[in-house]
Amino acid sequence: MARALAGGLVRTGAVEPGAIAACARDWEKLRRNTEPEGMVPLADAAAVADFADVVVVAVKPHQVEAVLAPVRERLLGKIVVSVVAGYTFERYEALLAPGTHHLSTVPNTPVAVGEGIVVCERRHSLSQAEWTAVRGLLEHVGLVMEVDTPLLGIAGTICGCGPAFVAMFVEALGDAAVKHGIPRADAYRMASQMIVGTGKLQLESGTHPGAMKDAVCSPGGTTIVGVAELERKGFRGAVIDAVDAIQSKR
Repeated sequence: MARALAGGLVRTGAVEPGAIAACARDWEKLRRNTEPEGMVPLADAAAVADFADVVVVAVKPHQVEAVLAPVRERLLGKIVVSVVAGYTFERYEALLAPGTHHLSTVPNTPVAVGEGIVVCERRHSLSQAEWTAVRGLLEHVGLVMEVDTPLLGIAGTICGCGPAFVAMFVEALGDAAVKHGIPRADAYRMASQMIVGTGKLQLESGTHPGAMKDAVCSPGGTTIVGVAELERKGFRGAVIDAVDAIQSKR
């Protein structure tokens, strides 16, 4: 996620590559992922904290305490933005030095191309000016939405896990297209652009998804035949069950 976010900020022109620094356990991999893009690899978290005004915490949940404990004091006066699943305001309040300004977020991988979603916990300790600045930065890579703390998990499931479901749908549509004679690369491009266009249409129009579906389903037409088959196969129920299964693991 760190790589996707950094890449999106550079791609959209929000941040110059040289203004982004990172550390990781695997030094050679870190260099391969940063230096060709003009980003700065650093030896450890202390070096990153000294380098940056905005410090992004992007490690596995079980690593957060070990990574942040040695740099608690260095993070005072910085803006700490977390992209760690399950780490909310209260957990950081207990972990960071008192007075540290921090915000918990859940971005998704499409931030890499400036078309992502960044869900932000409504409760944070940023000043109004800091929140405005961070929000403006994140808006370069996608839609920024605020949710109350109890909804951060489900928002993360929909936005963070959803791309995997959509990728499976693209692959399935591609397979169907190939079955009927369309070259695979063309099939994937068609399916992906269809999803991009449909999503953009819903966002810009605010139309209920059911009404959008109805608008494509002419009486006695072809689309309603496919919709009916998806309903018979439990399409909606399968999606809801997948989300429920993820929530039960949190």
